[in-house]
Amino acid sequence: MGEDRNSYSKTDEGATFMSMKEDHMKNGQLKPAYNVQASTNNQFVVNYTVHQNTTDTNTLVEHLEDYKQTYKTLPTTAIADAGYGSEENYTYLAQNNITAYVKYGLFDREQNENIQSKKAFAADKLFYNEKKDYYVCPMGQRMENIGTQQQKTSTGFTQHITKYQAKNCSNCPLNGVCHKAKENRIISVNHQLNEYKQQAKENLQSEEGIEHRKKRCFDTEPVWGNIKNNHGFKRFMLRGTKKVTVEVGLLSLAQNLRKKATLNQRKAA
Repeated sequence: MGEDRNSYSKTDEGATFMSMKEDHMKNGQLKPAYNVQASTNNQFVVNYTVHQNTTDTNTLVEHLEDYKQTYKTLPTTAIADAGYGSEENYTYLAQNNITAYVKYGLFDREQNENIQSKKAFAADKLFYNEKKDYYVCPMGQRMENIGTQQQKTSTGFTQHITKYQAKNCSNCPLNGVCHKAKENRIISVNHQLNEYKQQAKENLQSEEGIEHRKKRCFDTEPVWGNIKNNHGFKRFMLRGTKKVTVEVGLLSLAQNLRKKATLNQRKAA
């Protein structure tokens, strides 16, 4: 059983229990499964990896390192949904000069004006004086830096979290609306992550970023739809990570051959 897993199947110790919406009630039954990641280009699978992680977040670095081992280089861009938008992933992409068109958790919600109006007092809406390192609360009161602490993620990645505290919230007319705590309001800020998110936002909202976002919908997703629905593959026949990886490789090869045959037929028509 892997150190980063809290469950495994007795019939296949390489598999982790994951929520699978395959029953008729669609209520997310837990079943032994593998997390398969794939890089695609025009619906061709160019790289694949098999993971025991239940979420996608911690698979990106390993997946790209596998890509590097196969092609002796890294891609110049990375396009992915919000499941991959972590500080660790952004750091890896930045350190390897990979342009990140990777959404973060609230990117789509930020595009909704109705949702934005309901979060007027959120920490990311407060004015920040970068030069003097303080925030300004909704009533114009300074929120001073009271210290920075380190915290580690489940993968061992170190984050730096800085806290800022208001001086007097007790008589504030927004008390209870601005925040719910009884004491003076404290906000926790990850400045490095905020910088990465701002850069990702600029990338995603650029003309090139919009094109990448559109393309992802009809590039990566149809590959899985074709394999699962059109060709009826919904269960691995082998057990163990190594054997399942071989099986995914054969599925990817079959996908690419079918795609190539379809393109050849269109050219001949």
